[in-house]
Amino acid sequence: MAKNENKTQENDGSVDHFLNSVKDDKKRADSFEIKALMENITGKPAKMWGTAIVGFDVYHYKYESGREGDFMKVGFSPRAQNLTLYIMPGFGRYEELMQKLGKYKTGKSCLYIKKLEDVDRSVLEELVKESYDYMTKKYG
Repeated sequence: MAKNENKTQENDGSVDHFLNSVKDDKKRADSFEIKALMENITGKPAKMWGTAIVGFDVYHYKYESGREGDFMKVGFSPRAQNLTLYIMPGFGRYEELMQKLGKYKTGKSCLYIKKLEDVDRSVLEELVKESYDYMTKKYG
């Protein structure tokens, strides 16, 4: 069995130190706001995943191939171009929320936002909560 093959692993790095190192003032402030929002929703402390991702809570997955590992249930990263939020179930089940969210782009499980002002914060909070609840129900 190939356990924990992910390159991105939870570690003991300081989340606040990482967020304080974000050079752009607005992105740094937005990052601390997202951290607080996710801590409030999950009831879990923020943890560093790799060198540039802040994640909350953990789930264990196992694919039919036998590959298995652990990953965060929800998280974010203040990237150079965007604030990237990791919505692990993807976005298909959240069409109605996505229509009300505001200005964003998506990848498979990534929500890309330039700044928090571009989105409706209450809709963002609901999206993160529904995603987290889904992951918790599915994986425990």
